[in-house]
Amino acid sequence: MSAPPPPQLPYGSPAAAPPAPPLAQPPAQPWAPPQGQIPGQIPGQFPGQVPGQQPWGQQPWAQPAAPAGYGPYCRFCGSMPATEATIRGHQGLIVIMKFLKLQGPFCRTCGIAAHRDMTAKSLWQGWWGFGSMLINPITMLINLPQRAKINRLAPPVPGAPGTPMNPGKPLYRRVAVLGLLVPALIVAAIVFAAQRDADYASAGDCLQRTGTASNPDVAVVSCSGSDAEFKVLGRFDHTGDGSKCEAYPETTTTFVRTVDYSPSYLLCLRRISR
Repeated sequence: MSAPPPPQLPYGSPAAAPPAPPLAQPPAQPWAPPQGQIPGQIPGQFPGQVPGQQPWGQQPWAQPAAPAGYGPYCRFCGSMPATEATIRGHQGLIVIMKFLKLQGPFCRTCGIAAHRDMTAKSLWQGWWGFGSMLINPITMLINLPQRAKINRLAPPVPGAPGTPMNPGKPLYRRVAVLGLLVPALIVAAIVFAAQRDADYASAGDCLQRTGTASNPDVAVVSCSGSDAEFKVLGRFDHTGDGSKCEAYPETTTTFVRTVDYSPSYLLCLRRISR
């Protein structure tokens, strides 16, 4: 008994189509770098850059970008929160002066440490010069709003990549606070010198004769002291005419101060007898 013939499929049916011949594989081509890339260069690397080296213009210590909604990182320890601030200092070097500046961002701990250290330097080094006597206190006052901004920060969040700076002792507990006595002593010395200067003498003051016989001078002293030699009876400015002292019969001598060969003032004096 013979097997029945296979069913005939209509022409055009997929099953009736002969199998497709296998596609020919393209011949292997040698690898070439993408257009614009130098052979041997790692993708994304600048020409001439050593593998592992930061690209030109980028520092290896550049802080990473903060997540959205967060502020910057502290430049010293990497802590958050941090704020932008600039702490300034001043050094007086008699003839010249030097301006100091330390920029943030700072966390609360590092900002307090930077402000205390910079202010301590200014308290000792910022007074030595005529211009520095005025600039140094202004510099320390400028730092107060910056310090207030730092004080408003919350403490640094633990887990920072670095260690926050040590704030150290408060300024009032440091030896540097004695630097505030420097301007006070300078002002006291100026006042004391002015009190002894005969240019500020008036009636009732007592004088001591100083200088030499060819170039005499006088200084104001206490009338109760043993160095008091003369008492001022009267004073006339912008004249050296001794006849004006005739208004004071007790006058025994006169003193004339000249500036640029012109009389500045005249003092009518009476010698103090011991």
